[in-house]
Amino acid sequence: MNTKIKIIYLAGFLLSLPIALTSYINSSLISSYINPVYLGFIYIFASVLTILGMMQMPKLLTRVGNRTITLIFCIIAMLSLATIAVSQTGFVVITAFIISFIMFNLLVANLDIFIENFSNNKDTGRIRGLYLSITSASWVLAQIISGSIINKSSFAGIYTLSAMFTILVFLIFYFFLTDFKDPEYKKVPVFRTIKNFIKSKHLSKIFIINLILKFFYTWMVIYTPIYLHEYMLFPWDKIGIIFSIMLLPFVLLDYPLGKLSDKIGEKKMLLIGFIVITLSTLAIPFVKTNTFLVWSLVLLLTRVGAATIETMSESYFFKYIDPENADAISFFRNTTPLSFILGPALAIPILLYVPSFEYIFFVLGAILMIGFWITLRLRDVK
Repeated sequence: MNTKIKIIYLAGFLLSLPIALTSYINSSLISSYINPVYLGFIYIFASVLTILGMMQMPKLLTRVGNRTITLIFCIIAMLSLATIAVSQTGFVVITAFIISFIMFNLLVANLDIFIENFSNNKDTGRIRGLYLSITSASWVLAQIISGSIINKSSFAGIYTLSAMFTILVFLIFYFFLTDFKDPEYKKVPVFRTIKNFIKSKHLSKIFIINLILKFFYTWMVIYTPIYLHEYMLFPWDKIGIIFSIMLLPFVLLDYPLGKLSDKIGEKKMLLIGFIVITLSTLAIPFVKTNTFLVWSLVLLLTRVGAATIETMSESYFFKYIDPENADAISFFRNTTPLSFILGPALAIPILLYVPSFEYIFFVLGAILMIGFWITLRLRDVK
């Protein structure tokens, strides 16, 4: 295996740790300063700024280079996490959260460019699958340790530890990949990039499929911890263990699924993934018990479907584009911040007007059905 790809794998693992450690507690932290019903507005604002930042990525990469801009983003992310850890002022904490949210989304896109630069089309599924498995292992590890840290030191310990991991990512890029040569990034106007996605039936469909998956992640990240803690009365240490079990499919399935996609294509596996994720999500409102094993199993099944969809959509997309297409990569990565706009925007009226919190999972199941329908119209990459 290429040594440089190994370095990116390590960087991806370490970068995923602060993201994973904070993702499931950000909503609870912010809701301690504002009404949880209006929590979505913070995510919407952060996501709009992230999309604007993504639009500037090709220019920044051309002027500064991917390695240098990655180092800068790491420093900013680290400082914002440290600020959250030490501050007790709502405005400061929320501002620092917004900055960290933007930086981590941009850093994920930076790593995409590195790994795409060091891979080739015939091995895209395998390389992407292994990368996803490695980064997913961070999420499992993070959930195992997060619950106990919160119980001992509240949220401050989590954000302090996350800042330390971000420093390690900085050090990797500072001391390694010093000879990285940026590809000739294509300077494509934003509206032309959007037009290219719309014009290509393949890209537009896989973009929507990925957006639906990220929409699923958004609601799960923001509202599932609140639902389990506030409504099902699980303590944080139990929630951490449930989430670590829930995330195991990403570690166990991403790599073999990536290899499988190189052999049989992505469409069949996408269909299976949507069936599993839809049925298991629709089952959530019917779970009235706070039994640990029941919730672990139901959420585990949702992630079996999600892991399948994620690996197939990543493999499908990166078989179509090259590393110099920074505009396309940035636009594709906009599915994450875009989902943090659409998700809360839809959740706010639902939470205000439906009789119970659990109804959001019925709506989510219906949205996932749309992904299944779009997949039926997809054609495998040859």
